[in-house]
Amino acid sequence: MKAIVTVLPKPTVLDPQGAATAQALQHLGLTEVGQVRVGKFIEIELNSENNPQIQNQLHQVCQDLLSNPVIEDYTLRIVE
Repeated sequence: MKAIVTVLPKPTVLDPQGAATAQALQHLGLTEVGQVRVGKFIEIELNSENNPQIQNQLHQVCQDLLSNPVIEDYTLRIVE
């Protein structure tokens, strides 16, 4: 089983890395590029079956360790 965690800045938080990336893409000829958000992708392999207790623990880890809940949102996806 794998857990896929994606962490991105909240929509209301300024993302200077995303803005710089958008500008660079436009300079490279991708003039259709609008807003870009830059975040983190984390893949966690687990040696167990999917169950609610593990999912609760994963959500807690995402909130306490993998993201800053003040300025970031995360999504958690389980892949079996």
